[in-house]
Amino acid sequence: MDYTEKTIKKNYVFKGKILTVRCDDAQLPDGKPCTREVIEHNGGACVLYVEDGKILLVRQFRYPYGESIYEVPAGKLDKGEAPEHAAFRELEEEGGVKAGRLELLFVMYPSPGYTDEKIYIYRAYDGEKIAAHLDEDEFLDAEWIPVGRVREMLQKGEFTDGKTIIALQAYFLSEQSK
Repeated sequence: MDYTEKTIKKNYVFKGKILTVRCDDAQLPDGKPCTREVIEHNGGACVLYVEDGKILLVRQFRYPYGESIYEVPAGKLDKGEAPEHAAFRELEEEGGVKAGRLELLFVMYPSPGYTDEKIYIYRAYDGEKIAAHLDEDEFLDAEWIPVGRVREMLQKGEFTDGKTIIALQAYFLSEQSK
């Protein structure tokens, strides 16, 4: 059976700098009408970087949750920007590392029930340390945490950010297979 739902009309409710909200008129596979609430987002890219037995993480306050959390360096894609370009940029801006190369690990759909956002998860290699240069509205601390400590934090559930959890699990799984 084809489970495709058909968009009848896109109804824009809000257009902001980071996201757009729609409440669409749609049609279910059986022909019945329905509405679908959608958040449009350009997507994002994040980067896992490991050097000298330490993992680069950033600690940043996240307003919607009202708390500071650990994340791999990440940021939103500018309109039309290639995800790989955003990953290189964010690693330099937030982490002060200029990567020699990137490997795409995953494309993640963070919440497929209501947003079209995609997050591109990379691993960086062959980095060169440079001066970090945060955006003017960005406040965070970059921290180099020993791999063993990061593994403990992951096992204890101390990470709450989905893209970071996926990137770290991919790293530790790849290390197991070596």
